[in-house]
Amino acid sequence: MSEVSIIGLDLAKNVFQVHGATAQGERQFNKKITRSRMHKFFSSQPPCLVAMEACSSAHYWAREIATFGHDVRLIPPAYVKPFVKRQKNDAADAEAISEAASRPNMRFVAVKTVDKQAACMAFRTRDLFVRQKTQLINALRGHLSEYGVIAPQGISHVDKLKAVVEEKDNNLPTAVVLYCEMILGQIAQLEDMIKELELEIRTGAKQDDLQKRLMTIPGIGPITAAAITAYAPPPETFSKGRDFAAWIGITPRQFSSGGKQKLGRITRMGQRDLRRLLITGAMAVVRWAVRREPVKGSWLAGMLVRKPRMLVAVALANRMARIVWAIMAHGGSYRDPIAS
Repeated sequence: MSEVSIIGLDLAKNVFQVHGATAQGERQFNKKITRSRMHKFFSSQPPCLVAMEACSSAHYWAREIATFGHDVRLIPPAYVKPFVKRQKNDAADAEAISEAASRPNMRFVAVKTVDKQAACMAFRTRDLFVRQKTQLINALRGHLSEYGVIAPQGISHVDKLKAVVEEKDNNLPTAVVLYCEMILGQIAQLEDMIKELELEIRTGAKQDDLQKRLMTIPGIGPITAAAITAYAPPPETFSKGRDFAAWIGITPRQFSSGGKQKLGRITRMGQRDLRRLLITGAMAVVRWAVRREPVKGSWLAGMLVRKPRMLVAVALANRMARIVWAIMAHGGSYRDPIAS
């Protein structure tokens, strides 16, 4: 039997599929392995390239398998799909992963460290709590509207609903008041947890040199800076800032053919959390510029004259992404081009 050069690993909860192939692509084995035998199997294999899809538990297994001397690569699932032959099953998926990893121009996902994954979890937990809080507020507004209590949308108007619920002569049934108090209690509890997480993120941002330099960019605060350091791969992964912006999914989709370049809306194919935060921050900068009037001769002033505000915000978010990459790759802080 020839020596195995590439192992394609199809991840699962308990039963994994491994496909071993030589450097020429010849199949050596394709078999199932239980979770309890994973460490033993990879410790017995000679050092080789181990590839798997970048999905749930991929970063954990990448770190574990790397301890046995293997070169571990994570592949985006969308790049593996074209190599699946006919029917989809675990054996075909493992073979497709092995085949995709052997391509010289394949793009891989950087393996996250334990600390980076913890930072990602802090951000995602805060995001989850914010969504739950919004859901509860909408439910409270909807329930009270059935009894003629109307309040505008927005978190700032929750106090109006709370005041109505706490009134003695609010003409609401006792059961409705009880249920509303339960919802208000959940909202208050979520607010406390969100504040605690934000305090932790802000404290970490003050202590991290990169995050402090990223926050010099207009439109980027502690939350966005923490998300960038948590989610973004090493800057050397990209050759230029445009590649980083494309990875986030904030570059126009191309419909080019026959030498004619046609650009559409942004792709929205990349890191949605960073894209959302950058566009939100850019929109805040645009609103501030409209109120205070942007500096004459600046890029933002020229864009606001010619284009709608939302389009300007997306374009500004693209510029912000390129500046972020430049700071991460070359160091330094943001310098206002007008001031300089």
